[in-house]
Amino acid sequence: MLTEFAAGFALSFSLILAIGAQNAFVLRQGLRRAHVGTVVAVCCISEGILIFSGVAGFGALAEAAPWAIEAMRWGGAAFLVGYGLKSLRAAWAATEALEAGGPAEQGLGAAVATTLALTWANPHVYLDTLGLIGAVATTYGPARWMFGSGALAASVLFFVLLGYGARALAPLFARPMAWKLLDALVGVTMLALAAKLALGG
Repeated sequence: MLTEFAAGFALSFSLILAIGAQNAFVLRQGLRRAHVGTVVAVCCISEGILIFSGVAGFGALAEAAPWAIEAMRWGGAAFLVGYGLKSLRAAWAATEALEAGGPAEQGLGAAVATTLALTWANPHVYLDTLGLIGAVATTYGPARWMFGSGALAASVLFFVLLGYGARALAPLFARPMAWKLLDALVGVTMLALAAKLALGG
């Protein structure tokens, strides 16, 4: 059982490690110390639903309805363009709005909505969880649930470390210029991911 758990953990961690829209948002919330627990919880719950849906065999559903994946691809690209442009505008905003520990840019509801959108509007999350993790899980037979548990454990650990570990970078982000650079990086990352989605990458 530990072997299956470790295999699921390793696969999930390798998939989630790449910098993406969701990760960038969690990092930014962690640096601002804004609704971190809620944002991390939403990410973890979403990952749990997706991973165990894949383990349960719902990957076949995505294959049966490719139009849904296509719709999510364009919807996700549009959302990323909007969020990317917003981040680039923030990079040029007044410095006092960028100070670490300042007031949160978003209320709790808006932060939750953004987290859900960045998670569920990204077609790649379905390919990773419903598709890849779900497909690999089937090779473990009855032990696939332990494999899924390992995959979820990796996601939970990653988001907790990303959200709360960001505080270690707080001294660096005490300067407004660091926030400007972060916003610019997030904006460029979002736009690049949008282009990748639009081009079918």
